[in-house]
Amino acid sequence: MMRGRAVAFGAISIVNAVATGLGCSLGINLRTEAEVKILGESDEVKVRVNGVEHESKDLESAKIITQEIITTLAGRRLGAEVSTTSNIPVARGLKSSSAAANAIALAAKSALDAEVDNLELVKIGVKAVIKAKVSLTGAFDDASASFFGGYCLTDNTNLRLLKREEGPKDLQVVIYVPERRLDKQKIDKKVVEYFKPYALEAFRIASEGRYFEALTINGLIYSAALNFTVTVATEAIKHGALAAGLSGTGPAVAALCKSEHVNEVAEVMRNFDGRVILAKVNNEGARVLV
Repeated sequence: MMRGRAVAFGAISIVNAVATGLGCSLGINLRTEAEVKILGESDEVKVRVNGVEHESKDLESAKIITQEIITTLAGRRLGAEVSTTSNIPVARGLKSSSAAANAIALAAKSALDAEVDNLELVKIGVKAVIKAKVSLTGAFDDASASFFGGYCLTDNTNLRLLKREEGPKDLQVVIYVPERRLDKQKIDKKVVEYFKPYALEAFRIASEGRYFEALTINGLIYSAALNFTVTVATEAIKHGALAAGLSGTGPAVAALCKSEHVNEVAEVMRNFDGRVILAKVNNEGARVLV
C-alpha cells in the first residue's frame, strides 16, 4: 500500500484578497497533519478528521479535496484513506482549509511519488478547495503562507506568488476565536466590492513591507464590509498589540504582539465571548513526515 504523511500550517490575513484578487497572509504555527493511503483502482475515498469543532460537511469537503488532488497527481481516479489531525479552528479565518489541502496534497505526492514542484502542488490544492466550495477564491495567498511560511503576497486571480519574505520571529500572535463559525457561501461579494479601493490601498501598503499597518487597516475595511465589530482589535491595540484585525472573512481576530504585551492583550480579548489562542509566527515550510 502506498502511503504518505505530511504537515502544513495555519496563517492569518494581512490583506484579504476577496475584494481585489490581491492578498497577503502570514504563516503561524498552528498545524494540520495528514496521512494518505492509496487504495488502488477505486472511486472510494474514506476520510477521518480528528480536528477541532468539525462538522459532517467538513468530512464531505475533505473527500472532495482529496479526490481532486489525487486524480490530478495520478492522472486517474484512485481510492484513498485519509486521516487528518489539526489544532486550527475551522471556518474562523485561520486557513484551516488551506492547511488541510496542503497537507493532503503533500502526503498524496509522497504516496504517489509524483513529480510536481511545491508551487504547482499549492495550486492543485487551491483548485481542489474551490471545487469543494470551502473558499470563495481558493485563497492562493492563504495557501502560499500555509505552505511556505512567512509573509506571502499573491495575485490570486492569476495564481502568482509575487513575494515571499520571513515573518517577524520575535513576535507572537494572539488570536480571538468566537464560538460561531462563518459560512463563506453566505457572504455578499457585491457588498465587499464596494470596499475595493480601500483594499487595494491596504495591499499597496503591504507591498511596501508595512505589514503591521496593512493588517490593521485591512481589519477595519473587512469588518465594515462584513458587519463585524472592530472592538476586539481596537482593544488589543490599546493594550500593546503592534497590529490587530479581522483574519480572512472572520470571525477570528489576530493581533501581533511583543512578548511583554502578550498576557495583557490575551486578557483583554478574554473579556469577549469566545476563546483565545496563543501562536507564533511560522517561517517553516510544509514538509513530508517520516
